[in-house]
Amino acid sequence: MFSFLLHILGNVLGLYLSSTLIKGVSWTGDIISLFAAGVVLGVLNVIIKPILKILSAPLILLTLGLFIIIINFFIIWLLQILMPALVVQGFWAYFWTVAIVTGVNYTLSLIKKD
Repeated sequence: MFSFLLHILGNVLGLYLSSTLIKGVSWTGDIISLFAAGVVLGVLNVIIKPILKILSAPLILLTLGLFIIIINFFIIWLLQILMPALVVQGFWAYFWTVAIVTGVNYTLSLIKKD
């Protein structure tokens, strides 16, 4: 349970950093809706992402894992549809949003192991 809450906190922090640092990403909601977006992103990562990885396993193997970036783009796009306060415009905005959210979650997972 603590791990999932830490993951949600990482999602919230990653989305906030993305909206403040990246041109083309904006968040028009309040802090409560940002936490809701973190929860929705966590649920999407737990439920939808494994299904997409299984269905696209041949493409993931063929591209040596790079297709996972496309899956992450899709998850952020789906989050954008579910949470209208999030607006991501352009390939590079998606790319850097995925990179920041992944980096924040990875860093928090390293802290959790200690």
